[in-house]
Amino acid sequence: MNTVFDVVIIGAGPVGIAAAAHAKNNGLVPLVLEKGATVGNAIKEWGHVRLFTKWSYLIDKEVEKILNHQGWKMPNLDETPTGKELVDQYLAPAANAVELSKYIRYNAEVIAIAKEGHSKHTTQDRNEKNFVIHYRDAEQDVHIIHSKAVIDASGTWSSPNPIGRDGLPVPGEAKNSDAIAYGIPDVLGKARDDYQGKTTLLIGGGHSAINVGLNLIELQNSAPDTKIYWGLRGENLDKLLGSGINDKVPARLKLGRAAQSTIDSGKLTLLSDLNVKQISREAKGLKVSLTSNGCGSHIYVDKIIVATGFKPDLHMLREIRLNLDEVVEAPRGIASMVDPNAHNCGSVPGHGAKELVHIDTNFYIVGMKSYGRAPSFLMLHGYEQVRSITAKLAGDEMSANEIRLTFPDSVTNKQSCC
Repeated sequence: MNTVFDVVIIGAGPVGIAAAAHAKNNGLVPLVLEKGATVGNAIKEWGHVRLFTKWSYLIDKEVEKILNHQGWKMPNLDETPTGKELVDQYLAPAANAVELSKYIRYNAEVIAIAKEGHSKHTTQDRNEKNFVIHYRDAEQDVHIIHSKAVIDASGTWSSPNPIGRDGLPVPGEAKNSDAIAYGIPDVLGKARDDYQGKTTLLIGGGHSAINVGLNLIELQNSAPDTKIYWGLRGENLDKLLGSGINDKVPARLKLGRAAQSTIDSGKLTLLSDLNVKQISREAKGLKVSLTSNGCGSHIYVDKIIVATGFKPDLHMLREIRLNLDEVVEAPRGIASMVDPNAHNCGSVPGHGAKELVHIDTNFYIVGMKSYGRAPSFLMLHGYEQVRSITAKLAGDEMSANEIRLTFPDSVTNKQSCC
């Protein structure tokens, strides 16, 4: 007879680990499936980047209890860690703790989820059926496990937005993918040789793009032949930099001011209202055909960095009956809360199981992925989500319906707080 887990949690990031801790606290037997070889696998890819929020807002209370049982030394709560520090000083110790380690399975990439014996269009007895989860191991063998509930905390890191402003790759993007990086490459560290002395087009107007841009400038200071184009999809940086004067989060304020100084210095070429039309490879390098402020032109570059955000990968959920907003691609219960046109991270109210329900009972999307295409996620939101959901799964309706979220007063402006 197949083992049936109380809840399968997809992803061993901060929210996934918190979900496992809260599941155990509620008397549930969890199983965490992590596609990477270690905990926090996605975070390690941007481990060189410093977060905006302090340690005090990155630590889940239930995980903290487990760590304290291991004699954990709590970091300085007023400091802001890098991604690597978050993994090394918090996630890894938690995942290695005896209370959680036996519930985590690594090199387990979930490829599909369904209801047992039921495709998406089959309704009869659907709610009574367990979930079946297909995952692939490091040897590419496929395994099937069964669970009463599923919490998808897989994040969005593996699904970056492409270059096209319409949400689609531009012609030549896939063909020249060897010269294109997505996210926040470590241009001062392990990726230094890829950018030192080269010409790079950086695309994006958010904090990730600013991080990369400032690092490229630092690289340029030591290698003056490094050339930088910075392409912004909007016409200016007012939303990002102008409001930075009133930004009460010191790390973001410093970043915004540094970016403004860099632009004013002329150390990079700014391409406002950028719309890339095509990428082709020529003897001079990558020819990027584009319009900037409505004027057509082209530039030649060696590398392109795309820092234009992420969106949820829903492929593995095709057989699940979801309840997602068509625009934001977040659960309908929170779509209006997280819509970046109306809210920022500090103004998103606390929410939990009630707001995150889908048509298929006991299936939940949490963490960054629950926000769909919205960039306003705070770790504390994810922790509150899984606290509420695991209480719901354990039958504690009162606890599930309570909102216990508190977040820093400094998170008040209309910017991403990730």
